[in-house]
Amino acid sequence: MKKKSTSDRLKQIMKARNLRQVDILEAAEPYCKKYGVKLEKNALSQYVSGKVEPGQEKLTILGMALGISEAWLMGYEVPMERHVTPTVDTDDGRTSKIIELAGLLSADQKDLIIHVITGILSKQ
Repeated sequence: MKKKSTSDRLKQIMKARNLRQVDILEAAEPYCKKYGVKLEKNALSQYVSGKVEPGQEKLTILGMALGISEAWLMGYEVPMERHVTPTVDTDDGRTSKIIELAGLLSADQKDLIIHVITGILSKQ
């Protein structure tokens, strides 16, 4: 069940790690380059303020950059830790394919996939 907003979670992680928005953008830059996703200062500002919710691609980039679960970032009551964060240098292309395919899913389909993946990871 969703309890928090992405804005709340971003503020929480920024406070806990003493991060500024520019720090998040810098951490995300290698992933943005690798996967061809643009994460601009204005967009991140709107996510933090709660004016806009990030799409799946941006959630994935933020999750990788911060080492946190996208489901947690979305506000779900799941562990914050990311179980596997692909490195920028070592990836066999499957992660980018997953990101590409996720962009084609409806919101309900994305929620289902997140639920399934979270369940699989919780059993490890």
